[in-house]
Amino acid sequence: MGIFTLGGLTTVPASSATALLAPSTTQLLTAMGLLDEVGVVEIDPALSDTAVTRETFDLDAATLANCVVVAGKRDGVEKIAACVVLSTTRADINNAVKRLLDVRKASFLPMDRAVELTGMEYGGITPIGLPAGWPIFVDNRVAETEVVIIGSGVRHSKILLPGRVLGDLHGVQVVDDLATPTLSV
Repeated sequence: MGIFTLGGLTTVPASSATALLAPSTTQLLTAMGLLDEVGVVEIDPALSDTAVTRETFDLDAATLANCVVVAGKRDGVEKIAACVVLSTTRADINNAVKRLLDVRKASFLPMDRAVELTGMEYGGITPIGLPAGWPIFVDNRVAETEVVIIGSGVRHSKILLPGRVLGDLHGVQVVDDLATPTLSV
């Protein structure tokens, strides 16, 4: 129940450490009754970037997931979505995401705009607590991961949870091959 250990990280149930979560993340986990199923661990914000987290805490790269915010336009209407992919992969923005959003071209949202729209810290953006109405695309490999590490909405902590829990979030679509494997990890 919310206590996970991976590499050098051991969590506490999110219900006992809500100060380590972005407010919108806490709100969504509370509304879904998941605060006791999700673990959170405090880290030094300087260690928040995926590669540094992996190295510092001796983690398998296939347990770390990144949440990226993307946007595209069709007929002058902007469409924004979040994509969650393992750190061993790269979101297929030019094909899969573009098709899912039904836009001519998709690209990463600029950092300042992503922070403003999500209300979360850059480097800590999480699919849990994003603005209502945003589609969230989760690569099937993330949903199939026994325990996955994601952002918490802030840089000074990480969330650990079963990947299948992400597939149960409101607005989530689990997508086969949303990402392509990277050549190096």
